[in-house]
Amino acid sequence: MDHVRPHDLTTLFCPAGMQQFKASFRDPAFRGTLSNVQSCLRINDLEEIGDGSHLLHFEMLGLFSFREMSVEEAIEFWFDFLGEIGLRPDRVTIHPDRMDDWRGFYDGRGVTIAADEGCVWSDGEIGGYCTEFYLDGVEIGNIVNTGGDCIDVGFGLDRLLSSLGETLPDGIEALRGGVMKIIESGYEPGPKQQGYVLRKLLRELVRRGAPLDHPFYRRELERQAKLRKTFERLWTRHNDKPAQWWLDTHGIELADFIGT
Repeated sequence: MDHVRPHDLTTLFCPAGMQQFKASFRDPAFRGTLSNVQSCLRINDLEEIGDGSHLLHFEMLGLFSFREMSVEEAIEFWFDFLGEIGLRPDRVTIHPDRMDDWRGFYDGRGVTIAADEGCVWSDGEIGGYCTEFYLDGVEIGNIVNTGGDCIDVGFGLDRLLSSLGETLPDGIEALRGGVMKIIESGYEPGPKQQGYVLRKLLRELVRRGAPLDHPFYRRELERQAKLRKTFERLWTRHNDKPAQWWLDTHGIELADFIGT
């Protein structure tokens, strides 16, 4: 799907392609295998955006098998797929609890295998042990054995294209792209939930001096100018107040103006 609206109320935006299939993962009687490309947005990596591997908005290639495909079959499929587009992982990781069972699935593939206790994926409700694929030090995808009987595969399309020679957007471009994807998904700046996140990202563009040709950006630019005037007028009298007071009383993020 080409929007980042969440498929349930557990997240503000869609963070992974599996979110819309939770009912199928949970239903022991359901069987089937399907694939998709899902627009995703994750804001927890905001400080790392533009480092060459982290994006705000990205496209996720997903393969989901509900009680049909095994981990071994999923690994074989993805090696075949990556080979078709001219890529080959050089390193894989496996959770230690699954090392004995899964490492043989990589025999003869010419990859380094390492144990990693971080090879567990969960959306906070459902998940499982996983194995991760790396190329030139960057994780390009993983295979999750969700619930022990299902397969949830996610490979980042943007990272795959980067491995094929396309240039990832820099930090500013990635931030602008994420903001526009939120707006295109139907959200407006506001004080709560998705609106608050959008306002925060617009404020970050203003802070970085990175213009965006959109009315919401211009509105935020004006809002920040008014907040700065309020800050400058009150700072001398209230410089002993904590950051939370400034935010609750005047809507001012103190860190935006201190030292600037």
